[in-house]
Amino acid sequence: MTTAETPVAGRPVLLRGGTVLTMDDNHTVLTEGDVLVVDDRIEAVGASVDAPEGTQEIDARGGIVMPGMIDTHRHMWQTAMRAYGADWTLTQYFVWYYLEHGTTFRPEDIHAGNLTSAWESLESGVTTTVDWSHGLQSVDHGEAAADALRAVPGRFVLAYGNIQAGPWEWTADPSVRAFLERLRADDDRLGLQLAFDVTGDPSFPERAAFEVARDLGLGVTTHAGVWGATNDDGIRLMHENGFMTPQNIYVHAATLTEDSYQRIAATGGSVSVSTESEQSAGQGYPPTWQVRRYGIPVSLSMDTSVWWSGDLFTAMRTTLGADRAREHLEAHAKGDTVTHSHLRAEHVVDWATRGGARAIGRDDLGSLEPGKKADVVLIKNDDSPVSFPLVNPYGHVAFQAQRGDVHTVLVDGRVVKYANKLTGADLPAVRRAVENTVDYLRGALGDEAWTAGMNPDRPEEEVLDNPYQYTEYKSESTREARGTIFGEPGS
Repeated sequence: MTTAETPVAGRPVLLRGGTVLTMDDNHTVLTEGDVLVVDDRIEAVGASVDAPEGTQEIDARGGIVMPGMIDTHRHMWQTAMRAYGADWTLTQYFVWYYLEHGTTFRPEDIHAGNLTSAWESLESGVTTTVDWSHGLQSVDHGEAAADALRAVPGRFVLAYGNIQAGPWEWTADPSVRAFLERLRADDDRLGLQLAFDVTGDPSFPERAAFEVARDLGLGVTTHAGVWGATNDDGIRLMHENGFMTPQNIYVHAATLTEDSYQRIAATGGSVSVSTESEQSAGQGYPPTWQVRRYGIPVSLSMDTSVWWSGDLFTAMRTTLGADRAREHLEAHAKGDTVTHSHLRAEHVVDWATRGGARAIGRDDLGSLEPGKKADVVLIKNDDSPVSFPLVNPYGHVAFQAQRGDVHTVLVDGRVVKYANKLTGADLPAVRRAVENTVDYLRGALGDEAWTAGMNPDRPEEEVLDNPYQYTEYKSESTREARGTIFGEPGS
């Protein structure tokens, strides 16, 4: 056995002596445990694992070894605009991207955003990311998105969408269909979904897009239960027409009623919670206690770097904070005191790993077990006083760790981050691509509009009963008053 400064591709890797969060069915935790990786698979997990000759050993003592995290909803194409919308509301996001400037993005701008976001995922221990790519105005934009994801040694799912056209329109385009069929046969590290929303129009024009998804065997990811945009009508139409399947991911699901949660639970779909987004932008209060009540599987996501951090450590701790704040406030309103939190650190670590794997239909990901894909993360930072003591590993991951503490990341058995630094990433080239996109967008808008866009005014005309400008259907029901800010009265 050898110890290498930087692990060499093609040789077995042994992470030795760490606290191992296996995330198996029993949530087994091993102290001073080992994880052996051979080729693209986990070969063994246990204590004092024997390794073949030539194995490269990584010292995991004092660290946490866990499955790679999975983000099930990220608008990667927008990452070149990082932090631009820090003070936006959801309305202002709709105005900027849906109504005014989303069409400005060229294929190369989509490529730059995806490239940046893909490397950011790996750097923070997110080994699989669903690219909720609703800026694909043409197949050329789609090709650029896929090319960027292929250029980074992570695992991705391209959720193809086009917010500028009705899903029944772009899914009917022969060139889009040919692209989807071609991508469907791509490698194991690049999956495919369709990404579109259901407006609640009683004529259900989205039927055609669901039929394409069914024909191609693809899951649909949809923004459901978003204040001012989508509501129970869309869920009901999907269900009544037979398009709610276990493959479906319902993003946010924050303003739904009991009827919709029951339909999701009964049909086996999952909910992607983007807590930092929901708290800040206004989709609705993060619905974690609701989906747990109905036994709906949960995964985590960060939404978009136009506002928020692109790591799931933040997603875990904000999710715990939001759920516990609601629980305390509900109790205080009744004169009660919460003595035991229902949502625990262990739960959100599960959602960030196994929950994501379930959502995208990958039972070979999300846990550290022999035979599963070798997507592995080591959290260890000997230069940080926050790295010790390690007394509660789930609590440490959820509340103490951050992206700088990610020491090693393996995807498909390949080391893509080691000693707290990405390997093989030409970040100067990525920076140049993103700076070119920023320069182009700023020039296209003009300096005045560019500056004003960081805190835009609401349009004078009323357009936000329906932010989807490819349909004339409008419904006030997306903004109905709620009996409580936390959902249905008495829930």
